[in-house]
Amino acid sequence: MTPPERRPLSRNLSLVRLMPNLVTILGLCAGLSAIRFTLDARFEVAAALIIFAALLDAVDGLVARRLNAASDFGAELDSLADFVNFGVAPGVLVFGYALQADFAGPGWIFVLVFAVCACLRLARFNINRDSPKSKGRQFFTGVPAPAGAMLGLFPVFLGLAHLAEPQKAPLLVAIWLAAVGLLMVSTLPTPSIKGLWVPREKAPYLLIATAFLVGLGITRFWLLMVLVILVYLVTIATVALWQRRSG
Repeated sequence: MTPPERRPLSRNLSLVRLMPNLVTILGLCAGLSAIRFTLDARFEVAAALIIFAALLDAVDGLVARRLNAASDFGAELDSLADFVNFGVAPGVLVFGYALQADFAGPGWIFVLVFAVCACLRLARFNINRDSPKSKGRQFFTGVPAPAGAMLGLFPVFLGLAHLAEPQKAPLLVAIWLAAVGLLMVSTLPTPSIKGLWVPREKAPYLLIATAFLVGLGITRFWLLMVLVILVYLVTIATVALWQRRSG
């Protein structure tokens, strides 16, 4: 599919054409608010706001394509918002949740590494944004910024699900955060949801699994996030092994 032509902003714009940018601004507000709630030690709210920003990041591009409202301004705005939402806010949250107490000095270095890697990832994406895409593209190069944010928050999810106490292992948390940052700027192939296919006969099982996940999300949301991250990590490893063998 040929990507929609981006148009510069004209002097007068309809509200419909502004909708993608409004969604992006809403996501930016969620990311900034996550930082504020981290400072208030309301970590569950902060983590939920970053997840909400990630969902909105998927929505704004869809809205832009559906309304044929893509523009260079919107693309740059989206990238800047992504840096705040998925580079700055997750790093600050992990620092406040697991590193600030006993590992503040060294821990902040790892937070900076994560944020800089997210910035470099987005800069690379901006440069390659207009490059021709292969038809049926199935993989990203490196971990996308929203997925990187979710991976970076994995220690927080473990803590909120009462499966671990990240505060007792700040060095491991810091190393994990930096490792996720390096995954974002790596050339490792990572799966794109657009390239995933489900056999028709397996579709009912997927729907049943979806119902189970919805129920789990309602009752044990943070446990659901832990499971989602684990599945994503397994998928990354599987794709990397498949690429290596086929290469």
